Amino acid sequence: MSTTLTPREIVSELDKYIIGQQDAKNMVAIALRNRWRRQQLDPEMREEIAPKNIIMIGPTGVGKTEVARRLAKLAGSPFFKVEASKFTEVGYVGRDVESMIRDLMEIGVNLVRSEEREKVQAKAETNAEERLLDLLLPPKKAPEGQQAGQGYQGQQQVSFQLETPGRQERGPGAGEQARADENRTREKLRKLWREGRLDDRTVEVEVQTGSNVEIMSMPGMEDMEMQFRDMFSRVFPKKKKTKKVKVKNAYEILLQEETERLVDMDKVTEIAKERVEQSGIIFIDEIDKVCTSEKSSRADVSREGVQRDLLPVVEGCVVNTKYGMVRSDHILFIAAGAFHYAKPSDLVPELQGRFPLRVELSALTGEDFYRILTEPQNALTRQYRALLETEGISLEFSDEALVELSSFAQKVNDETENIGARRLYTIMEKLLQDLSFKAPELAGQKISVDKEYVQEQLKDVQEDRDLTRYIL
Repeated sequence: MSTTLTPREIVSELDKYIIGQQDAKNMVAIALRNRWRRQQLDPEMREEIAPKNIIMIGPTGVGKTEVARRLAKLAGSPFFKVEASKFTEVGYVGRDVESMIRDLMEIGVNLVRSEEREKVQAKAETNAEERLLDLLLPPKKAPEGQQAGQGYQGQQQVSFQLETPGRQERGPGAGEQARADENRTREKLRKLWREGRLDDRTVEVEVQTGSNVEIMSMPGMEDMEMQFRDMFSRVFPKKKKTKKVKVKNAYEILLQEETERLVDMDKVTEIAKERVEQSGIIFIDEIDKVCTSEKSSRADVSREGVQRDLLPVVEGCVVNTKYGMVRSDHILFIAAGAFHYAKPSDLVPELQGRFPLRVELSALTGEDFYRILTEPQNALTRQYRALLETEGISLEFSDEALVELSSFAQKVNDETENIGARRLYTIMEKLLQDLSFKAPELAGQKISVDKEYVQEQLKDVQEDRDLTRYIL
């Protein structure tokens, strides 16, 4: 399991995608390693050790969300991100705080289900292929008319494949001869199917249609709507109808049906519940938006109400989901906020106590921007290079161009609103706008982006400060 990585190895993996912020990386690496350590203890001691929740403090665009998301992916843990401002006190329009546990459980079930599908993929492909051959060549014992799901133009296919003489013989060996002929024909069809020569033929398959029950929901009650929909789907099962499709599409339908049939949903739910309770991660963004600062008095009741509602969930409670009761005692909560107009001490004391670890993320510099453009595996320069390669264009960035872009991004952030690394998205899009538009006409060319090209494309924005505020 990836969770056996040491803290140093975890930080090394995070370095592949996130530049700087070593303090935050170290803290989340320790939190992840502590989960592995906890699993090695005896059950009595394990139950006593609660996760140490974290508050990340820093301006937007410095990597707070990315640190938590990459950490969850590294650990294979169910991960859910939610904005605290979506929750409101009872009586206001908004979401129920416990809905984040239900959403996390849904994500956990989908995560485990996809893993189980991969395990049964080979068997499902074999079963789907056999069912497809049954559609192409209905068994001899089938009635002369159409059976459910076996309505292919069978007579056309039979006339194509039966060449063995003596089929009209009667006697003790006639049945074995017929079966042998049918097996040979089936293998011929299998060979043709695998070679792709039957893809454009048409077969009739049974497909499930959705329930006709419509449920109207009110704002803030989406979770109740989902539970009602799930309940009615069991009371009113999905209907089936026969549909004519091409062979290659029929195979995909059959493959999906076989995969769902082979996956044990009871086992999936059990594993997902265990994983959510023991290794789930919830990232609560914009936690500062529900702080009650001394300067503002408007909507303080609502904000403090959200904090009071968050408290039992973070502290540990049992939440009712459609998959059963889920405990939140050992879910790791990572909160984040810019805290421009408030500070962590403005949270209610009880909630502060549930986030004992705090780490401050630093604002990004021009040097950081340069590293973001060059070092990560998903760097923006690599993304744009790959996008334009689809048009047959070879795009190269000179080192001087990247330095110029980085310094310009820092300058715009300093003079306008500091939005961190997201500023690079707007600048890169502006820089390559004309090239992206003309790309289909420039196929086969090699284009180099140098310092002069950057200055030329961003000249108007550099000279006009007001334009900078609108465009970037």
